[in-house]
Amino acid sequence: MDSTATDRFDTSRFEAGRNRLASLAYRLLGSAADAEDAVQEAFLHWQAADRQRIKVPQAWLTKVVTNLCLDRLRSAQARRERTVGAWLPEPLLDGDPMLGPADTFEQRESVSLAVLTLMERLSPLERAVYVLREAFSYSHAEIAEILDITESASQQHLHRARRRITAARRGGGEVDPATARRIVEEFLAAASSGRTERLVALLTDDATAISDGAGLAEKLLQYDTPQRIAAVVRAGFKPTPAKRRFAGGTPAIHYALVNGAPAILFVVGDQVVGAVTFDVANGRIATVRGIAAPTRLARLIEAWRQHEPDTPLITQW
Repeated sequence: MDSTATDRFDTSRFEAGRNRLASLAYRLLGSAADAEDAVQEAFLHWQAADRQRIKVPQAWLTKVVTNLCLDRLRSAQARRERTVGAWLPEPLLDGDPMLGPADTFEQRESVSLAVLTLMERLSPLERAVYVLREAFSYSHAEIAEILDITESASQQHLHRARRRITAARRGGGEVDPATARRIVEEFLAAASSGRTERLVALLTDDATAISDGAGLAEKLLQYDTPQRIAAVVRAGFKPTPAKRRFAGGTPAIHYALVNGAPAILFVVGDQVVGAVTFDVANGRIATVRGIAAPTRLARLIEAWRQHEPDTPLITQW
């Protein structure tokens, strides 16, 4: 095989595993854009390597991508960007290949916005061990090889990560899709009609709400009582000419799944201008996230344009 044919073959081997590498990087970084950058950098490493000496390409590439992500998480710039109160995971529309693998509850949970947010409380190594074990089912021996640590250290990191995430997790188990949709539709109806007492009843007693202020605020806006959340939601969901001008038109509101959780999307034409996601626990809403910063919605918008949407819940907001 000549060098051109070899390069073509090796490129195809890399591309065959690109989605898997991207889903690993997304879980580690919580950002689709950063995940894509990490995978592209791994490709450059792959091209520069003596590939004939790489016995198991998938294992080699997994190690490269994981360590590139760890370097990113440890960098001073990343620490500034991810300061508490200023960072949210980038939401992804159902069906995005970055959300895979999704065969088990643990794999699906590891890519939820709730767990991606909780993983910010972990050290980079704890986060890497948690993702490699829970989402990709690597053994502790394999994780030790990827991260250049001992098997015992891998087990300890996993124990600490599970303990911290379990302690902060709200609710348990997966929510029936029909139930989740019904609750969100009730929330939207109450928010649109101004029935704040109904909104309060739909929220857990310890509910929280987080908004990025459409990217206009330096820090995330956070609310932590059902009454305050209901008041803010009611004000936010009340359409005004100013809001429509800011959105670029009159949005339709669609139901969708985002990172496996129920969500509503505000859509003008083929442009998603805002997303509201919900964590549902025990039949009520535990967390509301409002995301409208264009940089956070870029990949979701791209996916939506290739998506065949259902009939909107509200045709003109």
